[in-house]
Formats: sequence, C-alpha cells, structure tokens
Amino acid sequence: MRNVQRAIMAAGLGGSVKVSTSVRFDVVTNTFPPSNGVFADQSFMGPILEFLASTGAPLLVNVYPYFAYENDPQNIQLNFATFVPGSTTVNDKGLTYTNLFDAMVDSIYAALEKAGRPGVKVVISESGWPSDEGFGATAQNARAYNQGLINHVGNGTPKRPGPLETYIFAMFNENKKDGEKSEKHFGLFNPDMSPAYSITF
Repeated sequence: MRNVQRAIMAAGLGGSVKVSTSVRFDVVTNTFPPSNGVFADQSFMGPILEFLASTGAPLLVNVYPYFAYENDPQNIQLNFATFVPGSTTVNDKGLTYTNLFDAMVDSIYAALEKAGRPGVKVVISESGWPSDEGFGATAQNARAYNQGLINHVGNGTPKRPGPLETYIFAMFNENKKDGEKSEKHFGLFNPDMSPAYSITF
C-alpha cells in the first residue's frame, strides 16, 4: 500500500486517488453486542489503520450477514438478517438495532475506536445474499436482503448516521465458480443476463 501510494504521488495523483485494502469481516471479533467489537489481531491491523488515517483513505470491509446467519441460525433470526420489518431488535448502550447488517458495521466502528482510529471511514466493499444452493439461500431471501440493503444504506447505522458507501456482490451469478455451491448464486443476474430476481435501485 505504501509503495502504491508513493507511485501515485510520483504521478501527481495523490490528491485524487486513494489507496486502501479490503478485509473480511472476521478481522473483527467479539461483535455482539456491537459495542464489544475489537480487531482480532491489532499487530496486523494497526499499521494498516495508521496508513489509512494518514492518507484519509477508507477501510474497505466485506460484510455478509448471510454467513453469520448460516453459521448460527438458532441465535440469528432470518428476518433480522434480511431487513424484514418487525424483527427482533437488539439494544446496545442506548442504540437500537433492527437488522444484522447495522450491528455488524457498528462493531467495525467500535473496533476502530478501540484501536484509536475513530476517524477512519468505512466502505462496505462487498455484501450480498445467495439465491440458491445454500442454507437460507432462496430468491425470496436474496431479494429481501439486497432490496433492504439498497433501501437502508442511505441512512447509515445507529452509531454512524448518514450515507454508507456500499457495494453489492455480485452483478452476475458465477456458474463456473469453485467452492460452496451457494457461491455460484450471489448475482443479481444469471450468466445469460436474465434477472435472477427482481430488484429496484
């Protein structure tokens, strides 16, 4: 990251191009309640956060409530994970959470505060829900999650109100992707460019 930053500066683009890195959500631990969030390995994250703070670049984080739900369906309600109104709420130090996405993101903010870097901006570089071949992976749930995400992120989180820059994974289903079968079905569209389900931006 430092090398890329130096190259950008040398090219005269330092004021217009930011250098960052994306991390998986599991760089944060003790995420429930959200205020308990802390980086699992501060020796790894510390230099990254120092760099980001010094350059004004955001931390890119991949946040997937789907995997949290898939791994713990007894304690995480599907409605809470998919933005369905009227689901269980979580109260944490005066803040009320009506969906898992907000709780996960605010645990990142809590970890940044504990690391002494509360000013580092967070960008959600990936989030989504599979529509087939996995636990809770249906077109109905994928539509509920992604439409809920689109409708919600303009408001930010209980801890950090305001628009939250967020990217949906993915544009297309990846029918030739290896790994878990559900990994082939995160797309908004099929490989033939037909919609996997309806959604509105």
